[in-house]
Amino acid sequence: MSSAGWVDWELWDDAIKLKGITIDRMKGSIHPLHPEIIYPIDYGYVNETSSADGEEQDIFIGTDKNGLIGAIFTVDHRKGDRECKFIYNCSREEIYLINGFINFAPDLMNGRLLLRQPWSEL
Repeated sequence: MSSAGWVDWELWDDAIKLKGITIDRMKGSIHPLHPEIIYPIDYGYVNETSSADGEEQDIFIGTDKNGLIGAIFTVDHRKGDRECKFIYNCSREEIYLINGFINFAPDLMNGRLLLRQPWSEL
């Protein structure tokens, strides 16, 4: 299946530009419920949106200027839910960090990375 079947990239590009992003967990911050979890890059949500868990759309925000470049589809075994978390303005190194962060303890959470373009083009 093509990436277009998973994410409507243009729709979310427009939503991010129109609604903006709120960062609620800065790089290096500790998860409010799980102190063993430390965020490797900024993390937040797209304002005024809704995702599968009923909360606003989650998004990782990096230091590059390349826009919405990917998503990671997660399964949280603690909460028993599945979500899509966007990857925005991230370098290759930051994408690598996000993938490792989500998949660090696969018995708790795991995810599948989807990039908007091939890795070699990033």
